[in-house]
Amino acid sequence: MRITPIEIQQQQFKTRLLGYDTAAVDQFLEMVAEQLERVYLQNNELKESLARTTENLEFLREREKTLQQTLITAQQVVDDMRSNAQKEVDIIIAEAHVQAEHITKAANQERAEVLTQIHDLKRQKVTFELGLRALLENHINLLDMDMMQVLESEQPQLLEDIDNDEIDSEVFKGLDLE
Repeated sequence: MRITPIEIQQQQFKTRLLGYDTAAVDQFLEMVAEQLERVYLQNNELKESLARTTENLEFLREREKTLQQTLITAQQVVDDMRSNAQKEVDIIIAEAHVQAEHITKAANQERAEVLTQIHDLKRQKVTFELGLRALLENHINLLDMDMMQVLESEQPQLLEDIDNDEIDSEVFKGLDLE
């Protein structure tokens, strides 16, 4: 049976000649003592449980702080890595642009050199062709003059006898005899 504080206050003992019934008082005191002991033990258990819960709560709060700091640190590391990666990308792109400019400049310079060489070769070709043409014309003129001299000096009659139909066209082809 549980005893409440109101029951203790309202407890009435039978009176006897010499006072209260000692057996009833002893019995009541024994019940109160048992109940008080149970309450005391329960209170101690609750205090221990509260202490363990408080200790666990403090441990969990410390762990939560550590996790929050870890998350903040991880976020900062991620942000730093992202920033560094972006900087590296920017540097790589800048270097690629510089390298592309160098390649383009070198290609344009090489193109200009090739065009200059082509122009020089064309000029040399024209000069060579003109020189060759002049040389050939000089030789043709010399041949014409030699042939005329031979024909006139040694065989004047030969010119008259040569019939235009008998001249081998392949021999005199391309020669300007006039």
